[in-house]
Formats: sequence, C-alpha cells, structure tokens
Amino acid sequence: MTDAPVRVGTRASKLALSQSAWAARHLGVEFELVHVSTHGDRDQTSPLTQIGGTGVFVSAVREALLSGEVDVVVHSLKDLPTAEPDGIRLAAVPPRESPSDALIARDGLTLETLPAGASVGTGSPRRAAQLRLQRPDLDVQPIRGNIDTRIANVTEGRLDAVVLAAAGLNRLGLTDRVTDEFDPTVFLPAPAQGALAVEVREDDHRFDDALAALDCPVTRAAVTAERQLLNSLEAGCSAPVAAYAVVDGAQLRMQAGTYGSTAHMLEEAAGPMEDPRQLGRRMAETMLGRGARDLLSEGI
Repeated sequence: MTDAPVRVGTRASKLALSQSAWAARHLGVEFELVHVSTHGDRDQTSPLTQIGGTGVFVSAVREALLSGEVDVVVHSLKDLPTAEPDGIRLAAVPPRESPSDALIARDGLTLETLPAGASVGTGSPRRAAQLRLQRPDLDVQPIRGNIDTRIANVTEGRLDAVVLAAAGLNRLGLTDRVTDEFDPTVFLPAPAQGALAVEVREDDHRFDDALAALDCPVTRAAVTAERQLLNSLEAGCSAPVAAYAVVDGAQLRMQAGTYGSTAHMLEEAAGPMEDPRQLGRRMAETMLGRGARDLLSEGI
C-alpha cells in the first residue's frame, strides 16, 4: 500500500461522486476524488445511441487510469462495454444495490394509475419498450440529463413521470421520491443494473487485499452472466436488452428479454454458479436462434 492518497477517478456527476466515494471508503485508505470529464457528460442533449452508446461515460475515465493520472476508477457496471479492456482489470464488484427500475410521478401515481396519455420520460430504449408493452396508452418521451434534471421534469410540470434506476436514487438518498418500484422479474432491468465496477491497472497490485474484501462473488456471478448475454448478442449497453440473474443455491437463474418496434422476446434458463459465462452464452444462442438479432435491428 502507499502513504499518498489513492487517486480515485470519477465522473463529476452527483451520483458518480457518491458511488466513487462509497467504494473508496470501503477500501479503507486515504483517498482523493479526481474528476474526469466524459463525452456523455459534455453532451447532455443528444440521445445516447447517437453519441456512441456503449462506453460514452467510460472511455475518458479509463484513459486517465491507463495514463497513471488516477489509481482506481469506479463505474456503474451497466455502463461498461462488455469487451475486456487492454491493461485494465475488474478488481472488485461490490454487493449489488437494487436492480429495479423506479417511477417518480406527480401526485403519487404508479404505473398502473397513470392516466391514459400521461407523459413518461426515459433515456433508455429498454425502459421505453417495456413501458409501451405494459401501458401502450402512455406517451413515452426521450430525456437526458442527471438525476436531478430528470426529476425536475416532473416537479416543474413538463412530464407526468420519469423512470430511473432505483439504485441511483437509493445511493443519493432520494428513495422517498419514488412512487412505484417495479418488480425486476417483471420489468426486467438492464444487464448489471445496480452493480458497481472498481477497476485498476492490470499490473497494479497495491490494493488487492482491500479490493478482494470489497468484491461480492454472488453479485459478480450474476452480473457476469447478464453481461455475457449482452456480449454474445453483440449488443451495446444502450441496446433494448434486459437481463436479470439471481443465485439460487449452487445454481444461477436468469431471465432475459430483447425488444424491437413490433415484437419482443423473453427467455429463462439456469446453470451452475461457477460458470456464469456459459449461461449467458447459452441463453444468447437460444435467443439468436429465435431471431433476436433481427428484433434488435428494428429499433424502438
């Protein structure tokens, strides 16, 4: 270990700072947060699918790590591209926060009680597709911005509701704003939603003991299966793909969905916890055999 503060690279959003500080505190070392500006943070107007989708919040932070500007980086794991980066290792996956999506609506409304024609904002094609499946009478609108900006769309009357990840709201102490939290086995989340990723340079072993203590094998197994499905489908992190895995004894059970403009596909399977990638690959092969690639190419 080093006597100098550990430099933790992070985006400057309120959520990223909160997540990075939480992970750094659990390493049990003196640390400083180093703000890294990303393309996704600088462009708050274009849809994510237009400005790069996969990795739009990640590349600059990883570049700071590889250059030695920072020692450790913390991400929302669902934002990471599924391809393994050169020179970087995923050193810890802490215990998962809620994987669910959550509704923040005016007047305490829920997804069931929103009136026909109500406007609901989301920046996620996956969420948009599932909202339209469950409530085709809603007016689903694309939005961007940080959590506060998105919530302001409701409090300032521009939208009737927004859908956000429950994990981010919980981490920022905004749970009381939630008017409806969706069952993740019904409204399937994004692969690895609610999980964090702590990365270090491949050859840096100064923090191995602390990182090993922070790592949660159950969470790592579940999100590895989910992300392997995404990788095998050759879909990016902003694609309309959902996956949710849970550990059941020695087994890993996963549900997954892909969504297009005219149809959707759901799949369930189980496999041994010690080989989560095999489960993800097998489910993807099944879904590809049923036409998942054509479905995803339709767009939402």
